[in-house]
Amino acid sequence: MYEQVSHSLLNEILTNLKPDIKAENIRHFYTRLGANFYSIYSLFHLLYGDRDDFKQQAQRLVETMARQYILRDDEYKQKDIEREEDHTWFLSQKWTGMALYSDGFAGNLKNLISKAPYFQDLGVNMVHVMPIMKCPAWHSDGGYAISDFREVDERMGTLDDIDNLADELSKRDILLTLDVVLNHTSNEHEWAQKAIQGDAKYQDYYYMFPNREIPDMFEETMPEIFPDTAPGNFTWIEGMDKWVMTVFKNYQWDLNYSNPAVFIEMMDVILFWANRGADIVRLDAVAFLWKKIGSTCQNEREAHLLLQLMKDCCQVTAPGVLFIAEAIVAPVEVAKYFGEDAINAKECEIAYNATFMALLWDAVATKSASLLNQGIKNLPDKLERATWLNYIRCHDDIGLGFDDNDILLAGYDPVPHRRFLINYFTGEFNHSAARGRPFGHNAKTGDARISGSLASLAGLEAAIEDGDAKEIDDAIKVIILLHGMIMSFGGIPLLYYGDEIGTTNYYRYVEDETKSGDTRWMHRPRFDWDKAELRHKPNTVENRIFQALKKMISVRKEIAAFADFNNRELHDIGNPHLFSFCRVNPQQTSDRVLVVGNFDAHPQHMELDELMHTGFNQYSQLYDLYSGEKPAMFKNALVVPPYRFYWLQAR
Repeated sequence: MYEQVSHSLLNEILTNLKPDIKAENIRHFYTRLGANFYSIYSLFHLLYGDRDDFKQQAQRLVETMARQYILRDDEYKQKDIEREEDHTWFLSQKWTGMALYSDGFAGNLKNLISKAPYFQDLGVNMVHVMPIMKCPAWHSDGGYAISDFREVDERMGTLDDIDNLADELSKRDILLTLDVVLNHTSNEHEWAQKAIQGDAKYQDYYYMFPNREIPDMFEETMPEIFPDTAPGNFTWIEGMDKWVMTVFKNYQWDLNYSNPAVFIEMMDVILFWANRGADIVRLDAVAFLWKKIGSTCQNEREAHLLLQLMKDCCQVTAPGVLFIAEAIVAPVEVAKYFGEDAINAKECEIAYNATFMALLWDAVATKSASLLNQGIKNLPDKLERATWLNYIRCHDDIGLGFDDNDILLAGYDPVPHRRFLINYFTGEFNHSAARGRPFGHNAKTGDARISGSLASLAGLEAAIEDGDAKEIDDAIKVIILLHGMIMSFGGIPLLYYGDEIGTTNYYRYVEDETKSGDTRWMHRPRFDWDKAELRHKPNTVENRIFQALKKMISVRKEIAAFADFNNRELHDIGNPHLFSFCRVNPQQTSDRVLVVGNFDAHPQHMELDELMHTGFNQYSQLYDLYSGEKPAMFKNALVVPPYRFYWLQAR
């Protein structure tokens, strides 16, 4: 879009570019910069236009983007062009991801490179390597307390290892996802250390106050993220004699994005890792980026403007790179991180579907899909050029942030129901075989979140200990059922390392002083490669789960209706134990797949009369795409066995 004020500034910026930039032939950069500059200018002006140094900061931003473009490898520039031409490439059903710690999975990055055939064996073609940047040994927060954004932690490897990993995965058509922690740095970061030494420039990189007057005003409305281990949102720094905002941990200092220098620094970091081969960048803690007195300091309008600006800048320098929004917030809020629209105000192409994850676990505990059916109705439609990341477990805890109204409509009382779920998954409930532990317990409210591996929460750990073949079988069925749901719902399914072979809780984390106070390390294990070899031995737990997921991934890639184009229809079928929806091939609407999951321990039936309008009825010859079987029918009803899912087509 041409607009006189912004393009006058652009002409001024281009005239004043440093000689080393002017000397480069960067035609594609200039073309994209011209196409995006009105949006970049508008957002940058909204955020920083009242500053005297606005023009100088805008100059710095463009030069930062240009320098990273000059450094970008020709191979990545070619990918950028190909992805611009096929801009919905990531909505295909062919993508399946796995999240892992490089040290937990393979020991280090160098060894991870050698594990690429394992991903291909399973069918995974997107690998999310969780934080690898330099962190303090003692206060790392699992890799999210960064002391240097441009260095790999020596315990993981080197920058050369990342380059080699990116090359190896690219050869195998596997996407690489890397984390950038946007909200905070470690207190050992160079910026924080210079701030402690009294450097005013770097003190302005953070939120710092000489007394409690302003912090106390913030505290009136800001919630505590970790009330049991990190109460309050500010930490007093001796020597500097200032209060610093530390929302997550007292050693993680929140960055001050009202300072444009911070934005430019972090934009440079994102582009740095894009140039190291990241196809996707996971942006951590995006809901917290803007702080405002009198608010919760989450989901602020300015946080969205920052993300829109980051996306516009990235589309100039590295347009083939996608963003994942790590925003574990209410459904009505999380969809906003896709942006207001897919062209003029886009943010992140991918967002975690934490709501779906938590609702699935509710269905496991209750043996009922009542809350799942109710809660999923409130999941907003995504933008057309955006998609969900659907997962069962991840490196973090399981929160129970369901809407109270949904809990009531599902027939439960909110407070006792959440207490039941905590008791169920921590094994306190009499009839539960789950082996989780509470995380983030709030003594004031009684609320807690849940830690534990998928296998242990699904009852597999207890069943193996008891030697109960039926309970082992049921637990495996639950694990497969949950994966059947995330692989068909719409979006990119994300497995968590170890789940594909039934890895149970890792209790030895308590032997490490740096981890013993955090129950999440129970589900951040050292991958057992001897156990993984059992995936080749018939009838072992490892073989049954791995082969089921391998088959599921393979079949999914062939189902065009599973591509994610807002082509899901939810069904209210009257049976509280069943969750059902229909996926429609957007290229051929008669190509429909009926997905049904039974969360109960007993067979359930579904009256097909309820689905007459969908093309599925008692006269249909139903065929399960996953198993290759014809499901059992009785009169006009589909019979669904315990803990079973179907991907049905009418033939």
